[in-house]
Amino acid sequence: METAIHINALNKTFRGGRQALHDIRLNIRTGEMVALIGASGSGKSTLLRHMAGLMAGDAADHGLIQIHGKTVQQGGKIAADIRQTRAAVGFVFQQFNLVDRLPVIVNVLAGMLHRVPWWRSLLRWFTPAEVAKGLEALKRVGIAECCAQRASTLSGGQQQRAAIARAMVQGAKVILADEPIASLDPESSRKVMDILARVNREDRCTVVVSLHQVNVAIKYCPRTVALHHGCVVYDGPSAALTPTLLRELYGAEADDILSLGDHITSLQDKPSRLVPTAAWPQPVALAA
Repeated sequence: METAIHINALNKTFRGGRQALHDIRLNIRTGEMVALIGASGSGKSTLLRHMAGLMAGDAADHGLIQIHGKTVQQGGKIAADIRQTRAAVGFVFQQFNLVDRLPVIVNVLAGMLHRVPWWRSLLRWFTPAEVAKGLEALKRVGIAECCAQRASTLSGGQQQRAAIARAMVQGAKVILADEPIASLDPESSRKVMDILARVNREDRCTVVVSLHQVNVAIKYCPRTVALHHGCVVYDGPSAALTPTLLRELYGAEADDILSLGDHITSLQDKPSRLVPTAAWPQPVALAA
């Protein structure tokens, strides 16, 4: 199966000497839905931003990130053609990243600005076919009726769904979601995770989502990558993440992770568990 995301020997050290990422090596295949888990400060958001080319790794190393064979960064330098590569990568932020004063449909259509002439992007002028595509994306995420509202009038869950619709319109082959349900209520969280799972399944879009709740990762993502102090300490089937294994990986910090209950499970309408389309890698547990 084709590799969607390839990461080799990636390190990131911030000023002051704090190493946020240590020798990250990952291969994520096309069509996978992968969870990134770990306590706060484990490196989840930093890793996602490196995947998207929003941050560069350490220059002294030979760290490499490629998406569908195109280089995002290498040796601490962002690729010169990163804009072309980013066109295929949708990034869903925890805080939605919408323009509050603009209508929802305009926020969604911003996902195709990389494909329209510069003068149309300045005027925010879109063809009827493009608007229809935006409306279809909003319909798929369940908020088509909100298309003309200002983004600021939407609830947090609706704004997050609009952000996912923007990635759909963008034509993203890879979606990177940085704790997309961290600030949402249970019902909104369920809808957002259901939508990400549906986009993964129906569009064969590779999805990497960082999560605090282990049970949510088990429910939606067949594969989980666990980070601890910037290191990959586990890479394998989510179903194998028992409390015992988590305590082996995280020690005392496991209690903080396990204390975050799955607030989605309490809902009567529970999403069905996804069935993997291929055999997942055997668990890989590494010393922190």
